[in-house]
Amino acid sequence: MQSRRHAPESEETGIDLAPMLDFTVNLLIFFIITTSFIKEAGVTVFKPPAVTAVNKPSGNLLIAIRENGDIWMDRRRIELRDVRTLMERLHIERPEDTVVIIADKASSAGVVAKVMDEVRLAGILDVSIAANPNAGGGG
Repeated sequence: MQSRRHAPESEETGIDLAPMLDFTVNLLIFFIITTSFIKEAGVTVFKPPAVTAVNKPSGNLLIAIRENGDIWMDRRRIELRDVRTLMERLHIERPEDTVVIIADKASSAGVVAKVMDEVRLAGILDVSIAANPNAGGGG
């Protein structure tokens, strides 16, 4: 008579995936919480060249000013009077945020100055103006 070795039917063979699933979910939650979200302007502008432009780590909040004076933030057009309110709300949520104003080279300097004033009046003092760092000549 041949002897056969069988595992009892109540014993399961296999890999328990629950710990790996728990680890994966925890890792996903960690990355979602620690991700720094950048508010994009949502419009393409042609930045002016500047010989003395310095490369800085990009700001968290981007405000674009088009050549016709339109102000864009977070992929939508906003009015000048709304800039301070939006910046105050974002500054309360994350006080370490910085702002980069991306002004088109054909935009009015007056509009840029007004937007910069509104941002600073909202309490954000770290405001930069974007420029192309190439030595593209003067005008």
